Amino acid sequence: MTSTLSTTLPHNVTRLLIANRGEIARRVIRTARHMGIQTVAVYSDADREALHVQEADTAVALGGTLSADSYLRIDKLLAAAKATGADAVHPGYGFLSENAEFAQAVIDAGLTWVGPPPAAIRALGSKSAAKALALKHGVPCLPGYFGADQSDATFTAKAEQLGLPLMVKAVAGGGGRGMRLVTDMAQLLPALNSARSEALAGFGNDDLLMERALLRPRHIEVQIMADTHGHCIHLGERDCSVQRRHQKIIEESPSPAVDAALREQLGQAAIALAQSAGYVGAGTVEFLLDEAQANKPFYLMEMNTRLQVEHPVTEMLTGLDLVEWQLRIARGEPLPLVQADVQLQGHAIEVRLCAEDEHFTPQTGTVQAFAVPEGLRFDHALHAGAVVTPHYDSMLGKLIAHAPTRSEAIDKLCAGLNQTTLLGLPTNRAFLAACLQHPVFRAGEALIPFLAEQADTVRERLQAHGDARTVAVLAVLYAQQSPAAAMPSPFTRPVRMGLGDELLSLRLQELGLEQVRIETGDATLEARIHRSGDLLHITLNGRLWQARAVACNGTVQRWHVQLQGPECFELRLTDQSHSAPSTGASAQAAQSLRAPFNGKLIALHVQEGQSVKQGDAVLVIESMKLEHILCAPRDAVVHSLSASVGQQVGPGQVLVQWKDAA
Repeated sequence: MTSTLSTTLPHNVTRLLIANRGEIARRVIRTARHMGIQTVAVYSDADREALHVQEADTAVALGGTLSADSYLRIDKLLAAAKATGADAVHPGYGFLSENAEFAQAVIDAGLTWVGPPPAAIRALGSKSAAKALALKHGVPCLPGYFGADQSDATFTAKAEQLGLPLMVKAVAGGGGRGMRLVTDMAQLLPALNSARSEALAGFGNDDLLMERALLRPRHIEVQIMADTHGHCIHLGERDCSVQRRHQKIIEESPSPAVDAALREQLGQAAIALAQSAGYVGAGTVEFLLDEAQANKPFYLMEMNTRLQVEHPVTEMLTGLDLVEWQLRIARGEPLPLVQADVQLQGHAIEVRLCAEDEHFTPQTGTVQAFAVPEGLRFDHALHAGAVVTPHYDSMLGKLIAHAPTRSEAIDKLCAGLNQTTLLGLPTNRAFLAACLQHPVFRAGEALIPFLAEQADTVRERLQAHGDARTVAVLAVLYAQQSPAAAMPSPFTRPVRMGLGDELLSLRLQELGLEQVRIETGDATLEARIHRSGDLLHITLNGRLWQARAVACNGTVQRWHVQLQGPECFELRLTDQSHSAPSTGASAQAAQSLRAPFNGKLIALHVQEGQSVKQGDAVLVIESMKLEHILCAPRDAVVHSLSASVGQQVGPGQVLVQWKDAA
């Protein structure tokens, strides 16, 4: 560690504008209030009723719904700071947090920037520039091409020199956007085009780099903190190997693969990179760890010049408030600890709760029921009635468990996930719990390909069967009308519920106010049902279940059900009891291609009259900051197109109609 005299004058931060939204805005508000700092929230039209708006001391409307019209508008953010008398700006993560022009504009306006100097952001915020700097200072990097010539011809020539497999990456930004794996040279040009498009839409910069790909590494990152006095320390590593679409969903510390000696090597490499750029504040240096080699070599991925989404993992492990450290560093204070004082206690694991189904498809909707678990840290911006829109990231919040051992932390987090109620739209809550319980993860052996290899087995744990399905159907029926609210009917009535492409049929007869007889195929069962608030206690075959069912988005035909009992499940049912029999989703798919979620149609790859093969790319929808390619479900001919590029589309909307190939 080096120590130099500070040339930075102290800043007395009294009113902080938070240039962000959602859970990170609430997180910063919490620490600022503890430090006696007033807070200013900003919000888009879509976030008018958001919790961070209600909790801040002052809130300013930015106008607009899209990020480009609100949270990415430097002029509006600075005007809000001026209008409210704010003297500092905290960018959170995402949006403008790694934008050097924003940082410089804040400083030029006479405000305190809670983040690294603009020069450091420029030097490290670009993956290409960071790798060039790392190589000068002995930080290991994978072989690759990081040059200014962005032509397809140059990338093709360099790819032939480097050899396969290769990873194409956006130079700017993060979050897995603009990343494409290339295992065959025929994939290179499509990968370049797709990555450029996603990078330009996400970061306003379509520059790319390319490097040799490790197919089975770990993703290890090191948290560093640096002050204006030349001090820089690390706070240990986080293992972020469990990812989907190159985006993290589970993070833990310490890594099962890192011992004290390797931790010191990683930490020193991270500090060397940060200090080489004159870094100040909180930052994270990300590495790939190659466990296939006996000496476990590691290679620089990038540096994130901001607070990470997963910073609570480090806070739980160290007992430190990293947002408070950020604010104190911005005020010119020295780091309160030296490296030898940093103590890592126990084990911490975080999961990212996202609005998506088990196939990672983003979802929107209204939260109809919400309850937090006991014993966990839960950073979120949720409440009953909150509307999840397609305009922002799909992450809803983060649940974090801390315990003396890794096994205890996993058990604690699983229990907390099972106790969490979040109904009204699909989430990955149950999927996360199943991931944590997977034997590969429990053994500490999950690498980056974990979900690519194990997602199907994880999904199998989520498939309700037998009694669980029957209980879910009962939960929907009695959520609509309490058995105590009406006289029991002695007549048997048919019930039909859709579960995905399946149709669940049973016959129901009420035997009393809390007792029903169910006929399902060959079996006849009896169940007892007792209501406690919105919770149903259902006993079937001698086993007790607790169930909650809510109508989705105001319709009593679509239901979201959460079951806890011998096993825990989430089901999405469609009440078809009073509907004519349907030909099913597969028949619809044969005639049309429909939007699976809300989003913006950004590319059409077909035209009317064109023949397509099953699996051909048909169109691209951008939703929740990611691009999603929809493919042809069968060999067919495009009969008609029902949407155009640039149009907002909604779930179930017909986009393409087919006719049979000749």
